[in-house]
Amino acid sequence: MTTNERPGLVIQERDLHLLRELGTMRVIDREQAKRVAGFGSTTRANMRLLRLTEAGLLRRFFLGTTKGGAKALYTLSKLGAGLAQVPQRGPRRPSNRALVGDFFVQHQLAVNDVYCALRYRGLPPGIRFKSWRVFQKSVVPSLPLIPDGYAEFETPTRIVAAFVEVDLGHERLKVWKEKAKAYFALTVSGAFEREFHQRRFRVLVIAHSTGRMQSIRTAVAPVTEKLFWYSSLPSIHERFFGAHWLRSQGDEPRSFFRETP
Repeated sequence: MTTNERPGLVIQERDLHLLRELGTMRVIDREQAKRVAGFGSTTRANMRLLRLTEAGLLRRFFLGTTKGGAKALYTLSKLGAGLAQVPQRGPRRPSNRALVGDFFVQHQLAVNDVYCALRYRGLPPGIRFKSWRVFQKSVVPSLPLIPDGYAEFETPTRIVAAFVEVDLGHERLKVWKEKAKAYFALTVSGAFEREFHQRRFRVLVIAHSTGRMQSIRTAVAPVTEKLFWYSSLPSIHERFFGAHWLRSQGDEPRSFFRETP
């Protein structure tokens, strides 16, 4: 479907969907673009991303040591944000430059992997993806808590609400203890129900490795044995909703929708 035109480029609904999603995801790589926009091949994805970049709707830069061997990343330009009617919130990095050690970008890409896994890789029967929120400030003014994301799923009997926390190993375990205290305060104070209109939530801690996941799990357990669910990025890439989630106590993996928070 043709929705708009730029010189030499017909803007399709798939393009607009990608631009709108970038308003949430901030920065994407090619594989994430393929998932979000439904490109059937890498060649088609590369060609379309190049066309959108040349038309001034996307900005491109590279993550790695050299331009030839680095990964291309894309953010919204001011023009693209205006066309999609979404905020331009991507990282402000120089166009066509190679970046090394950009932890913010690496973390955002990992958060995007989680978002793509829970929205675009297929839900169990009877489950509907309801919403996703990102935060620019604390979830409530009284708590220093800025999650990486918040998702809601509609099941036949209830809404499952979950905050998402992605860990790449850059935060001290002391920070995780403070986060756990803040999440506990969010529920016992009633602030979560007032702000999100749901009674309960879980916190999904997704670490870059199983070892790191276990370290966070051990650090958080003395603060609260409730709320928190643990997994790793390799596990959620295989099957987000499968039986690989751990709670604070016990070593029996659980499926995402089979157990109550």
